[in-house]
Amino acid sequence: MKSMFDVVIIGGSYSGLSAALALGRSLRNVLIIDGNSPCNKQTPHSHNFLTHDGATPKSISDIGKSQVLAYESVDFVEDFVTKAIKTDNTFKIRTASKKTFFSKKIIIATGIKDIMPSIKGFSECWGKSVVHCPYCHGYEIKGKKTGLIANADIALHLAPLISNLTSKLDILTMGKPKFESDAILKFKNNNISIIEKPIVEIEHQQGVVTNVVFDDQTKMDYEALYAPLPFEQHSSVPEQLGCKLNELGYIEVDMFNKTTVDGVFACGDNSSRMRSVANAVASGNLAGAVVNMELSQELF
Repeated sequence: MKSMFDVVIIGGSYSGLSAALALGRSLRNVLIIDGNSPCNKQTPHSHNFLTHDGATPKSISDIGKSQVLAYESVDFVEDFVTKAIKTDNTFKIRTASKKTFFSKKIIIATGIKDIMPSIKGFSECWGKSVVHCPYCHGYEIKGKKTGLIANADIALHLAPLISNLTSKLDILTMGKPKFESDAILKFKNNNISIIEKPIVEIEHQQGVVTNVVFDDQTKMDYEALYAPLPFEQHSSVPEQLGCKLNELGYIEVDMFNKTTVDGVFACGDNSSRMRSVANAVASGNLAGAVVNMELSQELF
């Protein structure tokens, strides 16, 4: 395989593949480097993405990969990028298998990594019956007895969305509630209880929640849970290149998916709070188009 490319895309899931499709159709020499560790690997079904509603995440990416690699100017390697350096107008990329590649532009499509809480049974249920997003999973758990593991502003944001899908909702604050009196009144008016006790275990059957166990060993039965989790960038490459992160921890990009480093773009979950397959595909398509435009202008 050659070592010099117009664009190296770090991350080959939905946003990376979408960027590669736009670039491949513009005859750009593209290399996708992907470590095969998507954040939704144990999620059984993907939803709210037109034409693929209900498909498995892997089936969507497999179809996307086969379509993208039909373009002769696009290459794919399964590897993990460990280092990226900018030298003048060229980027040098090193991988875990000690391969070196060079490119004129970089698109970072590496996603984010969820930080799981130290609650027994949580990780086994994550993406199945413990979920993060009412748009991605809410319809499938509508009407079920549901707990929202959250506090403060994020609980206030999610509670109305979830209560639209079920009338059986509790907020599990894992400690002292951080709500103003008007918010507490809204919860009361919508029959939403606030439970302060810390959770120590989620009992489940093959990833399907049955009970929440609190630190005083009492239990409450639930059929589903929402849990907005803290996260970190899945790759150290943005930091290595000097890309600025915003106050929430996402890569800062402008409306064209440009980072604060010239020649470096980002798309997908690593740079957007809209964490969905549909958004990843859309942002990747935009990033690919803008990179092609820059390359075209530089060569014209």
